[in-house]
Amino acid sequence: MAPKTPFSKIPSSSEPVQSHRFGTFGGVFTPDVLTILGVIMYLRLGWVVGNAGFLGAVAIILMAKFVTLCTGLSMASITTNIRIGAGGAYSIVSKSLGLEAGGSIGIPFYISQMLSTALYIIGFTEGWLLLFPDHPPIVISLFVWAILLGVSAISASFAIKIQYVIMIVIGVSLVSFFYTDAAPQPQLKLIGQFQDAGFWQVFAIFFPAVTGIMAGANMSGDLKDPRQSIPVGTLSAIGVTLAIYVGIAYACAYFIAPEELRSNQMVMVDYAFWSPAVIAGILAATFSSALGSMVGAPRILQALAEQDTVPFSEILAKKNTRNEPLNAIILTGGAVAIAIVVGNLNALATLITLFFLITYGSLNLIVFIQQSMKIISFRPTFRIPRVIPLAGALSCIFIMFLINPGFSVVAIATIILLYIWLTRQGLQSEWGDIRGGMFLVLAEQASRLAAKFPRHQISWKPDLLLPIDNPKVWAGPLLFIRSITYPSGSVFALTVQEEGDAETETALTNLLQPLSREGILVSSTVIEDQDFQHGMKLVIQTLKGGTLRPNTLFLTFGESKDNDAMIKQMVKQAISHKLGTVLLHQHPRVAFGMQKTINLWLRDRSPNWHLAMLIALQLHTNWDGQLNLITATTDKGQKNRLLRFLEQLSDHARLPFMTEFHVLIGDFQTVLLQAPEADVNIFGMSEKFHLDFMRNVSKSSNSSCLFVADSGQENALA
Repeated sequence: MAPKTPFSKIPSSSEPVQSHRFGTFGGVFTPDVLTILGVIMYLRLGWVVGNAGFLGAVAIILMAKFVTLCTGLSMASITTNIRIGAGGAYSIVSKSLGLEAGGSIGIPFYISQMLSTALYIIGFTEGWLLLFPDHPPIVISLFVWAILLGVSAISASFAIKIQYVIMIVIGVSLVSFFYTDAAPQPQLKLIGQFQDAGFWQVFAIFFPAVTGIMAGANMSGDLKDPRQSIPVGTLSAIGVTLAIYVGIAYACAYFIAPEELRSNQMVMVDYAFWSPAVIAGILAATFSSALGSMVGAPRILQALAEQDTVPFSEILAKKNTRNEPLNAIILTGGAVAIAIVVGNLNALATLITLFFLITYGSLNLIVFIQQSMKIISFRPTFRIPRVIPLAGALSCIFIMFLINPGFSVVAIATIILLYIWLTRQGLQSEWGDIRGGMFLVLAEQASRLAAKFPRHQISWKPDLLLPIDNPKVWAGPLLFIRSITYPSGSVFALTVQEEGDAETETALTNLLQPLSREGILVSSTVIEDQDFQHGMKLVIQTLKGGTLRPNTLFLTFGESKDNDAMIKQMVKQAISHKLGTVLLHQHPRVAFGMQKTINLWLRDRSPNWHLAMLIALQLHTNWDGQLNLITATTDKGQKNRLLRFLEQLSDHARLPFMTEFHVLIGDFQTVLLQAPEADVNIFGMSEKFHLDFMRNVSKSSNSSCLFVADSGQENALA
């Protein structure tokens, strides 16, 4: 069991914040834009327009961008829900589906990034030979390789600074092309004839031009704030490059004849106001793409090595004093050199694109699965409709088989074999993942499979154990229980009788029908035992070994004190068997009022608050209500510190945006009267609780009250 995070683990306003180096513009936006605006923009976009016409080219651009936009939105969503580490896409997949899935995606993704460096270097060499045809190609390629290796080894910061210069060069080249003095065409060709290739072939040739959105995510371990920088930088890069591509397509169609667009790959050079600027742009674009891959690939490898996912992990995981993965850079540089010497990478280029698509599809699928599971830990601050990641995942699969069905099968088979190999390595991560919860939610019947992926704090959902003394007359708060468990929780209800009968079982089933009709998983049983408390003990012990076991004991108590001793014993049993405990005192007159406002009371430095916060979030979601975070002190001088404490806790727990914070001054009875009116007040419960005191709290607050004790299995920060 991973320990829960007490208040002492939450950084206070006085604690230093870990300082990484790159912000949104330098760490994400610039690498993404420079990788997207590559050689295909200069040498193939005109050919696309010549075959498809302006509207056809726009359709191809929009379809290609649709895939990357869906992926960018999915990445934006999931990176605002988890603390993404080094490795970009690898980190996201690993923290969602485990190290085995992360490695099976991350290793091919690393190879793709590494081989992309070789491809871009070869592209740079071909552009150089247009200017100096007598220069030996292998010498040019290895010279550029040496420069790239040196830049990436010096520091990523130096590489980013170089990319700023490259961005200026590319910007000047685009201005030079848009400022052409060529005469417009007599008629704008809107729809082309696709003489050189069909629509889908043209699409497949263009699509690699938009596969640069991971360049910034690969730098995730070196960003100041990945949760903010990756969404903003990635989506901004997609939007800016979309406008540039559409603008170039229009200029090509407006100024250049379709025949020349199809036959002359250097039309952007020939029609530019100043041709050397575009030639410099071609060289800069290929160089920057190679540099982005050369900087990003070693960081993916280093992240893989940190979790023992690749051979020689101990060596490759090391960083130098400048925080650079030098060993990973050297290995990557050697692999790139071999790829350059081998030369013809046309076949591998297709496989590279397919691995990119698998990575994109995996990210979209992960977001779709977590949205479908409806677990409380998936509450990103950037929300997207479920149709977006689903469309992104399906589009990736469709385009893969469109580009090359044979290589698609090879790529998928490679992923599967890697997953099988990594599974046998017995990898252990420091974080949890959603696999256990995924099987429990999506396939409740597959208990043996779900047992291989046990529950973790990240996949917590409310599964209540509900004792009912007599189902024929029980008048408990079913509507309130529904508000705690809907939509993904469950209820296991039981009653204990000396002699069970079919009538009692029927009454228990009928009692729980309203919950079943809401889609909540409900189980019930009648235990034959002479003592209610003894029967409950047997049930708790029996359920402990089950896969679909409850995690929270839910009890109610009223004004009568007849059952106080039994309640205390049941709570003691729950604590000893690691069950969370919820004691409800329903106000006899106001009940749950308008079911809108929730007061969550927290004590400074108390570790007993995770389950209370998770239940408050469930109520807030199902009531669509107002959440108030409250703490109290007798020292007025502590007010500002406690207010910062509540604000920091809210940020770390990703509480709703409209959550209000209240620091009340005075003893407990005094602050109860000062607190905002609420339909339910939620308090932490100490080990030595007093039911009479709890009854008085309900009377003083004039509301129903919930008293909650953690089991250690919950973590509201997950």
